[in-house]
Amino acid sequence: MEKTTPFPLRYSAYALSIAGLLISLPVTLWLGHGYLVPVAFGALTALGTYDLLQPHHTVRRNYPIMANFRYLFESIGPEIRQYFIQSDTEERPFSREQRTVVYQRAKDILDKRPFGSQLPMYEEGFEWMNHSLTPTRLDYSDFRIDIGKRCEKPYSASVFNISAMSFGALSANAILSLNTGARMGGFYHDTGEGSISRYHREPGGDLVWEIGSGYFGCRHPDGRFSEERFRANATLDPVKMIEVKLSQGAKPGHGGILPGAKVTPEIAEARGVPVGEDCVSPSSHSAFSTPIELLEFLDHLRELSGGKPVGFKLAIGHPWEWFAIVKAMLETGRKPDFIVVDGGEGGTGAAPLEFINRLGMPLTEALLLVHNTLVGAGLREDIALGAAGKITSAFDIARTLALGADWCNAARGYMFALGCIQALNCHTGRCPSGVATQDPRRGNKLDVGLKSQRVYNFHRNTLEALKNLLEASGLNHPSELGPEHVIRRISKTEVRSYLDIFPFLEPGDLLGEADTGLPAFDKYWKEAKADTFEPPEFIRKLRETKLR
Repeated sequence: MEKTTPFPLRYSAYALSIAGLLISLPVTLWLGHGYLVPVAFGALTALGTYDLLQPHHTVRRNYPIMANFRYLFESIGPEIRQYFIQSDTEERPFSREQRTVVYQRAKDILDKRPFGSQLPMYEEGFEWMNHSLTPTRLDYSDFRIDIGKRCEKPYSASVFNISAMSFGALSANAILSLNTGARMGGFYHDTGEGSISRYHREPGGDLVWEIGSGYFGCRHPDGRFSEERFRANATLDPVKMIEVKLSQGAKPGHGGILPGAKVTPEIAEARGVPVGEDCVSPSSHSAFSTPIELLEFLDHLRELSGGKPVGFKLAIGHPWEWFAIVKAMLETGRKPDFIVVDGGEGGTGAAPLEFINRLGMPLTEALLLVHNTLVGAGLREDIALGAAGKITSAFDIARTLALGADWCNAARGYMFALGCIQALNCHTGRCPSGVATQDPRRGNKLDVGLKSQRVYNFHRNTLEALKNLLEASGLNHPSELGPEHVIRRISKTEVRSYLDIFPFLEPGDLLGEADTGLPAFDKYWKEAKADTFEPPEFIRKLRETKLR
């Protein structure tokens, strides 16, 4: 048992503060100067007294004054780890090396490295590309992909674009900078589900208008979809494509609410909601409830937009739900012009910890599932495929395209280009770099002219790096990248290409009765139905009992 003392040492700081106050106050009054000393001791005494009397924190009651240092250091723990402890290659969520190369390319300064790689090349999971003894020489790096070939107004998209980030999540100056940079570089800027604000329209850069379950920018006052308001926005010249968000990687299946206090006149104008009232994003859409209705909705949006490409974005969860959408395509002949796969490692301004860490399929597996399904169903050549999830470098783009994507989107990479320092304060409104905040005192400090140039530089230099990779690999265009080009270390003594690691279906494999040999397809594909997202019968029965 701990020995009890009349005066515990843990009260020492409090006692010394009282003693300092009692000694310094009369001395200061006698000398007539030096008032800061008793003021400081008085403040510490007041803090210690408050610590003793408050009921909320037992540690502060037991360790008056001293406990506050614990909370101080805890509050700046992420910064201490990031700046003093974290290694250059530790990815949490982005490594110093990943952030540095974005900063360097955005600033258009030297991004070369000396003395060899710092990466553990002999550890399991290390990946690389194989080069060729007959490299190519390319005259351009503005690689593009055609989307919506069957549309009246198809779009030629860059292979590297700005992923969905809403005005409201990002500051006005951040949106202005992103869109100006997109205009300068000829790539697109996804609006996020917060709709098209004045800051998206003003610079004139290409836009992909994302429509979420709240139908912001195209809604009736009660939250239902409005054809008239959709047509007014969709026919704007900067809007090149329309993307219906079914789910996002960072928080799939989760709705959201923007408190009324944060619904400023500018946000209300963009979203079509009342100023000062809670702005709700439901967890599911009201315009459709089945796979067939989803495809009918997409066709309707294409018609209302005047023939612009229309598609959807989703994070993969239950495989039978995704299979049901594909079966609806086969049954009705209706197809989206594009699909964007959002990996579970995607970022967001704020989400529950469990959603960020443990919900939703990571990009590699999700992209493979979507690509294989479209190939096996004979639909891949009709539907362009985008992907997003922690993409900051040319190699990230190359490996993603090798897995089946046609182009990539990035959000946090472009935030780094704006000056984001990964302070992890996005959800507080106190972003130190003025990027993820609605506080004008912070956001207005972000220089639009300078940062838009950096967004442009980051895109241009990253695609130049991609060109260099393609040349070294003997290729002429990113579309030539395939699973045979990326190699992964399986163990210290074994390496394999993606072609040998991952299964790939042949065209039409899902159209017959034979099994594919892949559990996800063999178990759920035949059970999925085009007219419902409901689980197969055997899954419903499993949910009724713990007897597996």
